[in-house]
Amino acid sequence: MTDKVNVFWFRRDLRLDDNLGFFKALHGKYPVLPIFIFDSEILNELPKDDARVTFIFNTLQKMRDALQEKGSSLAMYQGKPLDIYKQLIKDFDVQNVITNHDYEVYAQDRDEEIKTFLAQKDIDFYTFKDQVIFEKNEVVKDNGDPYVVYTPYKNKWKAAFNEDKHLKIHYTSQHLDALIEHSRLPNLSLSDIGFTKSSIEVPSYDVRPTLIQEYENTRNFPAVDGTSHLGPHLRFGTVSVRKMMRKAISEKNETFMNELIWREFFMQILWHFPKTQHNAFRSKYDRITWRNNEEEFEKWKKGETGYLLVDAGMRELNKTGYMHNRVRMLVASFLCKHLLIDWRWGEAYFAEKLLDYEQSSNVGNWQWAAGSGVDAAPYFRIFNPITQVDKFDKDKTYIRKWIPEFETDKYPNKMVDHKEARERCLKVYKEALAS
Repeated sequence: MTDKVNVFWFRRDLRLDDNLGFFKALHGKYPVLPIFIFDSEILNELPKDDARVTFIFNTLQKMRDALQEKGSSLAMYQGKPLDIYKQLIKDFDVQNVITNHDYEVYAQDRDEEIKTFLAQKDIDFYTFKDQVIFEKNEVVKDNGDPYVVYTPYKNKWKAAFNEDKHLKIHYTSQHLDALIEHSRLPNLSLSDIGFTKSSIEVPSYDVRPTLIQEYENTRNFPAVDGTSHLGPHLRFGTVSVRKMMRKAISEKNETFMNELIWREFFMQILWHFPKTQHNAFRSKYDRITWRNNEEEFEKWKKGETGYLLVDAGMRELNKTGYMHNRVRMLVASFLCKHLLIDWRWGEAYFAEKLLDYEQSSNVGNWQWAAGSGVDAAPYFRIFNPITQVDKFDKDKTYIRKWIPEFETDKYPNKMVDHKEARERCLKVYKEALAS
């Protein structure tokens, strides 16, 4: 048995600096053993060339290299987390396990299982808030109820926010001598965990002042690369939300700041209402009689609906793992309302494809499109996929990029008539909500 250690468990915080849990671990009584677990419960659901797994793996290798320069390393494991911890406490004299909060339903159940197991071994399990500014019950109504409408949540969030208190930087570089002295900790290759290198790369994020300043003007036009590509980096914690919030404040950009607050709004919704991962927030919307035509779903997935902006968006998603936010709203609305296919089908497909997949935001946005969620679009708001082209891709620059057969006879005819699909949708929704 080795000397006593504290374990720091990296999860959705794949960075060494400004990482609160890691900072706390480095200030503990015992040397720190950093670990990452490729959770087989999650991996088994993913395609074997998943771009996010490649991104996580490459990020971990960079972190491992950086720690090896300090005479330490990062231990990498694959399997069910409980099984890994059973082995860890045999290999090391573990005193405490430290990590950062995760708010998704699966993660909470997993953490409770680990905490219970460790308690039986007299090992404490500590978690810290790191991926958000405010969490759980920290921004609620005066009576303690959660907000289910964004604008009052945002206003309360801003009223509670204190830059000095909430954006404090947790520097770790001066404390890495607190790590375990062991440069040959267990490592894995992509093939060890059953994956191959993806052809899709997660782009670096871009928060240059010019991009942030132009964000409000460019964010609705998919042909303009005016987005930060920050989503995957916040999702996997390769950048701290505190750093990005400081950036929004320094650039005096309310729109960018509000987007970061939207992320926290959806996170607290999922935490307060865990049923919404599978069930409509407004339960009467679960009475909708979805058509769920599998052939039509396949056409939607492939970008072969005959509606230009819908198809361009789906092809962009399939090719790059990304889709412009304005187009996401349209393709989601089209699936739920034009095709009457259950929002859960679309949510699951986005979960498989999106580099920046975040369960809380994905569920929240899909329920918004279906009309069934918090602060949702009314059910009778049905995007017109034809006029959306005129509004947001008038010159068809985005469309031509993703649909090379545009204006040829190879491009498919419209799979449904907009007017007929709209009337069918209104009828089905009205019947469901009236019963």
